[in-house]
Amino acid sequence: MAETLKLEIITPQATVFSEDVHMVTLPAVDGEMGVYPYHLRLITELVPGEVIVTTDGQERYLAVGEGLVEVAPDHVAIITDMAIPSDRIDEAKVEEARARAAARLQEKISDEEIASVNASLARSLAQLHVRRRR
Repeated sequence: MAETLKLEIITPQATVFSEDVHMVTLPAVDGEMGVYPYHLRLITELVPGEVIVTTDGQERYLAVGEGLVEVAPDHVAIITDMAIPSDRIDEAKVEEARARAAARLQEKISDEEIASVNASLARSLAQLHVRRRR
């Protein structure tokens, strides 16, 4: 059996994923990174995008939001505000949320509201990207 590492993806609502995997690819602040077993320890920032989980030659895809990633030789822990498997993304609802966020940015709103709307827009775009690619 090939070497594995434990991947855990945790959101404020639940533990979305907790399994042994062969590799995980994730969107980090410095770009996409792949993690195999025995990776060097690091902590990095997660940006909205796609996580690809590889197990036994099969790939699974999740849309993720902002968060933190801790990598150790035998595990990867992702703490994020959103993690949705590609097959559970409702494209129509996400497109509607994206349109609402884009329209809201056209209004005169405070800096705090702009940051919040931009975060919502980034999460929506990540979900659409993952769903449309799969």
